[in-house]
Amino acid sequence: MDQDQAIKTILEAVANLDIDEVAGYVRAALMAGVDPGKVLNDGLSAGMQVVGERFQSGEYYLTDLILAGEVMKAGLVPLRPVLTKTDLQGKGKVVLATVKGDVHDIGKNLVFMMLNAAGYEVIDLGVDVAPQKIVEAVRLHNVRIVGLSVLLTPMVNQLHATINALVEAGLREHIKIIIGGACTTPQLAEALGCDAHGADAVAAVQICNRLTSSILVA
Repeated sequence: MDQDQAIKTILEAVANLDIDEVAGYVRAALMAGVDPGKVLNDGLSAGMQVVGERFQSGEYYLTDLILAGEVMKAGLVPLRPVLTKTDLQGKGKVVLATVKGDVHDIGKNLVFMMLNAAGYEVIDLGVDVAPQKIVEAVRLHNVRIVGLSVLLTPMVNQLHATINALVEAGLREHIKIIIGGACTTPQLAEALGCDAHGADAVAAVQICNRLTSSILVA
């Protein structure tokens, strides 16, 4: 098997949710001399992109997205020991959090999984996160993108409180803010002065890619 075919096999394994074979395909590619970075980007991550496209088209469902995350984890097992720190850092850092008062995390966890697969280093602060903790994480990790999740309508005021905290800390102009969750809309994002609204985990990756490109250009 040549190197291009080895990469294609990995991509197809992820895209087809083949959790039993993906690690073996990764090992075979490494033994064939394929660069570990290419295995990650052109194989595993590219396969997750296909998964995302199939999810958006309705071919795949939420359970398929979750399984795809497990496939990605399986593929990374033989790859992580040979990846450099730079390979693992990928596209940059993102802070994720469910706002204070809200303890729902299924959507956030899917975003975490998809962003990781796309090459981002994700700092997940968990649920019920106070504004000041988000401010501290942005400072500590020097991130450029913050993703805020909220499912409960009464907690929408915490989005406003978090954004205000970032403004008061002098960080707002240096970061991009994305919001998502069942009670959020593009109109709410605009009203709060956010940079984007993510309807689902796949959209979140697309938005981060777009915002990262604009940051690099700027």
